Amino acid sequence: EDDNKLIEEYLKPQVLKSDSHIEITDQISLELGNKLSGSRFSVLKGSVAKLHRSLCTYMINEAINNGYEETYVPYIVNYDALEGTGQLPKFEEDLFKLSNDQYLIPTAEVPLTNLFRDQIVSEDILPIKLTAHTPCFRSEAGSYGKDTNGLIRLHQFDKVEIVQIVKPQDSDKALEEITSHAKSILKKLELPFKVVQLCSGDVGFSASKTFDIEVWMPSQSKYREISSCSNFGDFQARRSNIKIKSKNGKHFAHTINGSGLAVGRTLIAILENRYNGSNLIELPACIEPYFGSKTLEI
Repeated sequence: EDDNKLIEEYLKPQVLKSDSHIEITDQISLELGNKLSGSRFSVLKGSVAKLHRSLCTYMINEAINNGYEETYVPYIVNYDALEGTGQLPKFEEDLFKLSNDQYLIPTAEVPLTNLFRDQIVSEDILPIKLTAHTPCFRSEAGSYGKDTNGLIRLHQFDKVEIVQIVKPQDSDKALEEITSHAKSILKKLELPFKVVQLCSGDVGFSASKTFDIEVWMPSQSKYREISSCSNFGDFQARRSNIKIKSKNGKHFAHTINGSGLAVGRTLIAILENRYNGSNLIELPACIEPYFGSKTLEI
């Protein structure tokens, strides 16, 4: 990761160190999450739960305004769906498998992309642009001892996903577009972030090119990933048999996706970056219409 290339920085962090989100407010309870479900689950209450819901609605509306069709998808998928997008068989230990051999989704990328599995789409309807807000479920295998104190790395978290299916010659442009859509949300939220292009040793198994967007987390004095935007080329399309019909015949599509954004980490970033020691946190102006107030009481 030391070889990842810095592409952009937005805003210099003004809060160089602060209390963590779980020290700032008692409306985040890991104890109740553990009581109900075990470690790495949480319960949000009161105004913090309301902010979480407001962020979900704000993000999905931003995606819609950028041309993505809102979609409601299942949270449980079959083996074929996960094999098609590249999670199976390589990353099975990171998934929650149910007793009927189905799986909880690790991201909405899986059901959204698989809506077009085994289909031939006309190039006239491209690009296909879809978005969904879902919970995401990850076992976080091999990460025990890392980021366990708070909401950074949970077994269940919410995310708004944005996906595009495009002609091969348009996929790099689509990656730039998806990345810009994710960045625009953070800019409107007035949060410091940076964008890095992953070196080939750090790029995921399925992707050909990835931009990570990392938001500043004052309690850790470091940037943490809040969105990963990737061009998968025809990798997922070949596995899922997603083809384009054009005047030149049939060929595999390209798929691109990113987070717009991870909701829990966005919530953390707002709490920590805007905390000034009082019991009121001034919210970004873009959230006020959804939250119904300029301030959040903690």
